Amino acid sequence: MATLAVEVVYRGIFQKTLARNIVRHIVFAARKDGKIGTAFGRYGDSPERNGIPAKQFAIVADTSLELEESMAVYEANAVDVTINVDDTMCKGIESWAWYGLQPINELTKPGGTLIVTSRQDADSLIEDIHQKDTSYNLAIIPSTVSFSGLWVYKDDHTDMRALGALCKVCPELVSLEAMLESIQEQTGSEAKVSSVQRAHDRTVTRPVEPGEGNSETPFSFDLPGWKTMEEGLV
Repeated sequence: MATLAVEVVYRGIFQKTLARNIVRHIVFAARKDGKIGTAFGRYGDSPERNGIPAKQFAIVADTSLELEESMAVYEANAVDVTINVDDTMCKGIESWAWYGLQPINELTKPGGTLIVTSRQDADSLIEDIHQKDTSYNLAIIPSTVSFSGLWVYKDDHTDMRALGALCKVCPELVSLEAMLESIQEQTGSEAKVSSVQRAHDRTVTRPVEPGEGNSETPFSFDLPGWKTMEEGLV
């Protein structure tokens, strides 16, 4: 009995289809493993704005009851895997003007994994990623950032490589066999199936210990409560 969650952090509009593809394929593959899942976007990101960081989630559970319990939130407060499809967001994400800066690994559980598409090495990325009090793992998919438009999708297999890496770092979420079968069924593309397999085989993780990374404190804002707001006219 378990519920596992994945977040995909992406640039609004430019990577929306990419993120959606990743979370949808996770849910489809989970069904091949006899599990149940759902994919959804973060409530506060709608409507998306060009380039502004946004999130999509995939939650997979063994039973429908467990899934319903996890669905009673607008945003997961902890995830087993974070997938970041733009390495510049390793410095943190500011999704809304009042939100402050959220570390890219803020929701990653202890012992969880942060997957990043990047041409940089692990040590270079860790310099930008904020420190955590708990250890986690870092996996890198060698790739340049994949941008496209709202109606035009750059089908460069970034989604397939992310899914292959996911199966390697978190096999309890979805098995590689189920993912390969689902991709073949959904896309009919042997090339995409091969991309998933290669990414799985090539993915390695680098443990990140507590205290490693950027020591800066992310900026935040103290918002006034309804009792402290001043009077105004509209």
